[in-house]
Amino acid sequence: MGGTMTAEAQSEASQLRRANPEWPVPPPDGYTVDDFFTLDDLPPHTELIDGSLVFVSPQRDFHTLAMYLLEQGLRQHVPNDLRVRREMAIVLGKRNAPEPDLVVVKAEAIKGRRQTRYEAADVLLAVEVVSPDSEDRDRDTKPHKYAAAGIQHFWLVEMTGENDRPMVITYELDPVNKTYVSTGVHHDRLKLSAPYDIDIDLTSIDEL
Repeated sequence: MGGTMTAEAQSEASQLRRANPEWPVPPPDGYTVDDFFTLDDLPPHTELIDGSLVFVSPQRDFHTLAMYLLEQGLRQHVPNDLRVRREMAIVLGKRNAPEPDLVVVKAEAIKGRRQTRYEAADVLLAVEVVSPDSEDRDRDTKPHKYAAAGIQHFWLVEMTGENDRPMVITYELDPVNKTYVSTGVHHDRLKLSAPYDIDIDLTSIDEL
């Protein structure tokens, strides 16, 4: 909700900051992207969703291995004008800067080794590996925001089966409605021609 913070509320917020300096206290309208990137000492992989800070719980072994497998597969045939990055913030608007597990971005968007974010317009693919603490965000909140921002491709990665292997659900943007349309569900092999030629043996996670 918007509005102006009263003197009493400002006093309470100041007291909270002094009593718990490690707890960021948001402004009444929530954080903006500019605020977010100036906050000090945030835990690794903190995200900004609708003006609020979202903290990440420790990840399962599956999450790490799925990210590694897909990152290596994406890098194998990535065109010269594209780059693959992991766990980088994507600016979607004034109050949203989520951190996909993997992204494919335009090479021209890479400005230097100290860069901390990319703009949505430079992202061709966003990948989210579902975690127990982020199921709703990964399956619902983030895809809606990625689609609204015009990111053309989205992958949702789930752990399935007796062997806890990755299942990848691929989506492509409907540019008229700004929503994602599923283009396939991939269990053992992820073979695609968009956003470029990709061929990943999903069962090879057993060897990692």
